[in-house]
Amino acid sequence: MSGTKLLAENRKARHEYFLTEPLECGMVLEGTEVKSMKGAQFSFNDAWIEIDNNGELWIRNLHINPYKQAGKDNNHDPDRRKKLLAQKKEIKRLRRQCDEKGFTLIPSDFHLKNGRIKVQICLAKGKKDYDKRATIKEKDVRRDLDRELGRR
Repeated sequence: MSGTKLLAENRKARHEYFLTEPLECGMVLEGTEVKSMKGAQFSFNDAWIEIDNNGELWIRNLHINPYKQAGKDNNHDPDRRKKLLAQKKEIKRLRRQCDEKGFTLIPSDFHLKNGRIKVQICLAKGKKDYDKRATIKEKDVRRDLDRELGRR
């Protein structure tokens, strides 16, 4: 059971933010949460990551749907905050970037790696409208160029 399988990607974040310094983190999940996430039964449109006073990473606004095959009493709270696992030096570096340079932490994708659910988090800085237009224009030019090269 090796390899990586993408469960979900935050494409909207790539449009709304400049993403830098990706970091792969593990997640502390309950059994029914794991089953739901493996079935891609979750959403993270407005999810963000906070660093608390104890130096721990927590993901907020990650909604994991209740697992249908579990009973009512055995299921998880869909909107609880989940703890992320990372090394202390990485967390300190991320906190410094967020405090000094005005970055925020957001999840960029969730994937399955060697049977474990991982989240890739990135430092994000908001794009202005003109930055978004420039990104769209670059993408259009690249697509047109690929189209032209493919025809020849």
